[in-house]
Amino acid sequence: MPIDAALYAKDFPSLQFLVPEAGILELIISNKGRLNSATEAMHRDLAQVWRSVDIDEAVRVVVVRGEGANFSSGGDFDMIDRMIDDEATLIRVWKEASDLVYNLINCSKPVVSAIRGSAVGAGLAIALLADVSVAAENAKILDGHTKLGVAAGDHAVIIWPLLCGLAKARYHLLTNKPLSGAEAERIGLVAVAVPDAQVLDTAFEIARTLSAGSATAMRFTKHALNNWLRLAGPSFDTSLALEFLGFRLADVREGLAAAREKRRAVFKPTTQE
Repeated sequence: MPIDAALYAKDFPSLQFLVPEAGILELIISNKGRLNSATEAMHRDLAQVWRSVDIDEAVRVVVVRGEGANFSSGGDFDMIDRMIDDEATLIRVWKEASDLVYNLINCSKPVVSAIRGSAVGAGLAIALLADVSVAAENAKILDGHTKLGVAAGDHAVIIWPLLCGLAKARYHLLTNKPLSGAEAERIGLVAVAVPDAQVLDTAFEIARTLSAGSATAMRFTKHALNNWLRLAGPSFDTSLALEFLGFRLADVREGLAAAREKRRAVFKPTTQE
């Protein structure tokens, strides 16, 4: 039975889907002119699509990439505005952010990410939670949360310490110093780094290997390995709650203004009486 890309496009209209080969679903994050930033609709779809993939017997492996030269620049500024100003939006996006992580962890099908250009925030969650991450050597990887003025939530606390160790996780998540794909491979944050022109070919080569293997062996191994992430679930839940608390504080307004104006944010010291 072939993969029905049209059905995925109907159910998740903010995303693009291709079926380049039998058993391989290609998921494309696309927001032209905005470095593939995640709109509210896209954030919702990225959270829910993994449930459909999980139960689709035609899908053996997923390759996820951004359209063009970038993976994703994180959350769309307009969405962040609404999260700051509207309580209902904040609560809904909080739930979606949790679902995005847990649904991807619990998806039984292997996922390969092809990371080119910028990979930031919510987009980076998909890139690093994939079972095999392939990055361009010159890719720019940045969590971005503390730079915005909120805690490093999303995926960061559940997987960065496991992939690259607590010292490197602390350093990059607190300072927001970006990593190249080559450096990310060196510290273990991504699986493979290759020249930019080879990223997609490498990702599909890995996808073919996974697709040709025993489906049950792949699924069972993934499930067992991801128990390491499930053990970190309480830490992730805490980090996500603290991130969304930050959207109710003053710092995020300055952080968002600074991002829009392409300047350094100036955060006021916290006073305690």
